[in-house]
Amino acid sequence: MKTEVIKILQKALKKIKAELKPEQIEKLIEIPPNSEMGDFAFPCFPLAGKLKMPPQEIATDLREAIGNPSKEFEDIQSNGPYINFFLDRKSLAINLIKEILEEKENYGGTFTEELKKPITTMIEFPSPNTNKPLHIGHLRNMSIGESVSRISEFNGEKIIRANLNNDRGIHICKSMAAYMMYGKNSKPDKKIKSDHFVGKYYAMFAQKSLENKDLELLSQKLLQQWENKDPAIISLWAQMNKWALDGFKETYKKFNIFSDVEYFESQVYEKGKDVILKGVKDKIFEKRDDGAIAINLEKEGLGEKVLLRTDGTSVYITQDIYLAQLKFKDYNLSSSYYITGNEQEHHFQVLFSVLKKLGFKQNMKHLSYGMVRLPEGKIKSREGTSGVSADEIIDNVQDLVKKELTSRYKLSKKELEERSKKITLAAIKYFLLKVDIKKDMIFNPKEAINFEGDTGSYILYSYARASSIFRKSKKKLSIKDISVSELNSKEIELIKKLSEFKETIKKSYENLNPTIIANYSYKLAQIFNEFYHESPVIGSEQENFRLNLIESFRQVLKTSLFLLGIDILEEM
Repeated sequence: MKTEVIKILQKALKKIKAELKPEQIEKLIEIPPNSEMGDFAFPCFPLAGKLKMPPQEIATDLREAIGNPSKEFEDIQSNGPYINFFLDRKSLAINLIKEILEEKENYGGTFTEELKKPITTMIEFPSPNTNKPLHIGHLRNMSIGESVSRISEFNGEKIIRANLNNDRGIHICKSMAAYMMYGKNSKPDKKIKSDHFVGKYYAMFAQKSLENKDLELLSQKLLQQWENKDPAIISLWAQMNKWALDGFKETYKKFNIFSDVEYFESQVYEKGKDVILKGVKDKIFEKRDDGAIAINLEKEGLGEKVLLRTDGTSVYITQDIYLAQLKFKDYNLSSSYYITGNEQEHHFQVLFSVLKKLGFKQNMKHLSYGMVRLPEGKIKSREGTSGVSADEIIDNVQDLVKKELTSRYKLSKKELEERSKKITLAAIKYFLLKVDIKKDMIFNPKEAINFEGDTGSYILYSYARASSIFRKSKKKLSIKDISVSELNSKEIELIKKLSEFKETIKKSYENLNPTIIANYSYKLAQIFNEFYHESPVIGSEQENFRLNLIESFRQVLKTSLFLLGIDILEEM
């Protein structure tokens, strides 16, 4: 309905010689603090300077220019410096419910045939280093990456999920160095997951290198030997790399994450070196006196960036430069997004600047997110490593969920496992997405599973509660003869919230921000629960209308959760 308000205002503003673009009008529209002041309000203060008139007079002229309200509106009033729009709520309710139930899972989406041209976007996540297991930051990365992918697909884009495995470099060689000195040819077993096994030696390097300086020298030597393709070093690297990647695959499966294409830094870094060397010939980059190759980006405020070290070995950005170009070439992309923590913002500013210097000016974006910390002492690593792994966080949350479920319900072992897994993933993903992705946050496992708070568990419970009404009702849904004699305040609130869904999706898509949908989902669930407590359904005079309203709620909430990467539960 906000779209209709914008259209009315745009037409009327043109009549009074105060033309505004739709997006300018949208920014000015307000939601009044209470329904007695209307459903939408347009302030005329910003027009005063342009029209050289008091806002109250502008509001009067604007109301006159609007003319008779269309059938969607009960009334349109000028009130001081505001134009207040009152929706015909019964008409809105019936039309909205019919639209939602007819379009079902497609409601709120935009599809490729409606776009001017097909859009193909590659979204790169989680892009781990193969020297230790995934951690809480990767869980936020994966939650954002999958949600942004689904939101973009829902709005008509073709999405290619890509995963770059950072499987070479000094950090990888540190794990290898510690294993060579202390591993005694041991292998992962049933007691330790294979990526955790690799991570154990990375943590060991950090501890042992403080007292054994030879360890640091060995890691540097291993990097040079690896780039020189020493057979023994390549063999050890391949074995440890496989252990790490096999462990990652288990975690991805556990977290319901997949990739359409995988890249490996080890396979593209040399092509990156070729691009850098060609850049020197083309005088885009320069070779320093110490042998390193660098680019001066002081004009861009980014300082100097080394692209190849003095010993000729690559840095991260070396392969990123080549891979960025390869992606567009291989998949004919419209856009490419990178999802990483905000500590890499400078890296991507440099990358995009270097690519522009090379004449590569495609649409690339860095979607950065804030750091995630755990409350001190809440979760401890079972293996004594330097950090808590994603696997341990998922297992810890699932243990808490199982305790909560067994205290509330009688479930078979199989049901307990299945439900606890869905609730666990909902709890983690929602908690990581509800905080604005740009902000740092603390992930508290106990808080995340609370069935009463602003949590994924609460939202799943709200959906299951709505589903329980249909299991109890013997009435079949019919959208042909929906009617309503009177709407109570909670029904009006729920209808208005459902009517905001399309705008929520649009805003989330335009900003590439799942937090907008997460916050909407919680508010929608909250309003539904208030409606549920105050509005009897089964056996009431409004049973058919309320059942259809509840089914509309279920559909919108199900879609919202899907876009957050969360599976629904019919029963808790």
